[in-house]
Amino acid sequence: MTQPTPHGDMPESLAARTGAIRLLAHVLRDGRMLSDGASGLDGPAAARALRLAGLTLRHMGQADAMLKTRMQRQPAAKIRDILRLALTELCAEGSAAHGVVNDAVAMARMSPKTTKQAGLVNAVLRGLTADMPATLAEWEALPAPTLPIWLRKPLAASWGRDRLEAIEAAHLRGAPLDLTPKPGVSVPGAVELPTGSLRLEGGQVSILPGFAEGDWWVQDAAAAIPVRLLGDLTGLRVLDLCAAPGGKTLQLASGGAHVTALDISGKRLRRVSQNLDRTGLTAEIVEADALEWTPEEPFDVVLLDAPCTATGTIRRHPDLPHLREARDIETLTKLQYQLIDRALTFLNPGGRLVFCTCSLLAVEGEHQVSAALKRHPSLSAIPLDPASFGLPEAAASPHGLRLLPDLWADRGGLDGFYMAVLRTAGATPA
Repeated sequence: MTQPTPHGDMPESLAARTGAIRLLAHVLRDGRMLSDGASGLDGPAAARALRLAGLTLRHMGQADAMLKTRMQRQPAAKIRDILRLALTELCAEGSAAHGVVNDAVAMARMSPKTTKQAGLVNAVLRGLTADMPATLAEWEALPAPTLPIWLRKPLAASWGRDRLEAIEAAHLRGAPLDLTPKPGVSVPGAVELPTGSLRLEGGQVSILPGFAEGDWWVQDAAAAIPVRLLGDLTGLRVLDLCAAPGGKTLQLASGGAHVTALDISGKRLRRVSQNLDRTGLTAEIVEADALEWTPEEPFDVVLLDAPCTATGTIRRHPDLPHLREARDIETLTKLQYQLIDRALTFLNPGGRLVFCTCSLLAVEGEHQVSAALKRHPSLSAIPLDPASFGLPEAAASPHGLRLLPDLWADRGGLDGFYMAVLRTAGATPA
């Protein structure tokens, strides 16, 4: 695995760019998540390195298209990443050409394996910066980078080619910062969405008003909707399955439910506990495998945000298309239906199961719920009207709601999500 190394007395700009190159290798060649690689970085350049690496992954298709016409053959992997980063900084971020080119050449010279290609880096970038208006025009004329074929094919089949291209364009735009507030809380500069979430264009989370006081938590507007499907939560016993990192646990607790948050990962549950401490909310924390655990008594509601490909979050996590594979789908869909069947055994008669996944794939959403209804004839899907939850009519879907990243394009979009509320047979809990 590629390991970050200390930056020593390196200038901060070069340290950040060097860190970004290591992060790109961490994703593209080690097959590891971008956030995992960031744990090996420190100092003031760390945040910039992570941002630059993410930006480069987001725009990599455009960078590769422009570089392909300017080189007769592919250079070494590290040189290719240096050029991708430099071109992304120049065209997507508008960074000063002098600093970008100088640091790119310096990075090429850092290793004996790539130092001989420093001249290539210099020549390519000098050529691109010689006429920046033309370079920018060429960049902006390029289509949005496409998703991998294993994902494009089922998305085109489910939503149509035009919708697929709109999703890819939404991924390129990235995502704003969404917050879920406690009742009555506002954040200066934030816009309240029709769904109840607060939206900001960005900012350092820890210094925003209300963070230290625990008035809100970071949660995409789409991810906040499944809990809102339940209405009044006061006094309900609710199990949050696969709870980490805890956004829905916080929502449930804030709404007055008695919450049990269960997850198989102790490390991830520590984040849930930290978020509960910061916000002053309470929940019972259980580290267990949901397929083996049995509660002492049944629940009124089970919320299952099931493990999935997470393809609905690509606009926030541009490393995902490089880490997932088609073979992951079968393993995850099998786990999803096992978890649905297990979750139903945890409910009181007439209890509700909220099933949701942050996936773009119907096989992880609509198809799962349709199959569950066939397996359990006494189970029913509660009709959901998108307008009742502040969503456009386009979010209507069989048995539930379907959100795709191109919804609300004029407002900054949404993560991809599918959600449904299923009710078991029997008396409705009081």
